[in-house]
Amino acid sequence: MTKVREIYKCNLCGNIVEMLHDGVGELVCCGEPMELMKEKTEDSSVEKHVPYIEKTADGVLVKVGQNQDHPMEEKHYIEWIQVIADGAAYRKFLKPGDKPQAKFEIKADEIEAREYCNIHGLWES
Repeated sequence: MTKVREIYKCNLCGNIVEMLHDGVGELVCCGEPMELMKEKTEDSSVEKHVPYIEKTADGVLVKVGQNQDHPMEEKHYIEWIQVIADGAAYRKFLKPGDKPQAKFEIKADEIEAREYCNIHGLWES
């Protein structure tokens, strides 16, 4: 059973999908079941992956790596940062060379963040 906001990845072609509705079917891509990406929450490597939420005057700034920025190189970078605020989802896509952060002009009481590293997968705060 799939659940809203779960992230799935095809291990053959790299397609990534986010669920918009709960469902009972199995997601398949390239003839194979897609892998459910589990959010990681603790860093154990040199690169830092856990998104850090900083409230600003006009919203929130999400940084990947609190004391050390995550690399943003051609072969290793943060593909996107997502904020879920009071039930609404917002996402910013990044590319190599960008800073590993995203600013969201939102006001909310409950804010969660997650990000996707092209090598190390899905992470949440």
